[in-house]
Amino acid sequence: MDFPKRLIGDRAYDSDGLDAALAGLGIEMIAPNRRNRRKTQDGRPLRRYRRRWKVERTIAWLQSFRRVRTRDEVKAQNFLGMVQLACIAILLRLVMQ
Repeated sequence: MDFPKRLIGDRAYDSDGLDAALAGLGIEMIAPNRRNRRKTQDGRPLRRYRRRWKVERTIAWLQSFRRVRTRDEVKAQNFLGMVQLACIAILLRLVMQ
């Protein structure tokens, strides 16, 4: 089974046990440090964490479209078309502001 090279999580994922378990599988854990923990990562991997916002915002915007949220479409092609249509609507909203 192929595992991802990196796993990006929020502060809740910052723990020594999880880091060790993922390192055993060859996965790099990227998460900001909790307040009560010393600095364990430098800024380079955490830049990936900041870009995570784009993915989360896009998913949240797509959830505002009922046909995408509930996956009413049976065929994958139709669902993909609805996702693309929702992305076009989102882009038009942003451009028209």
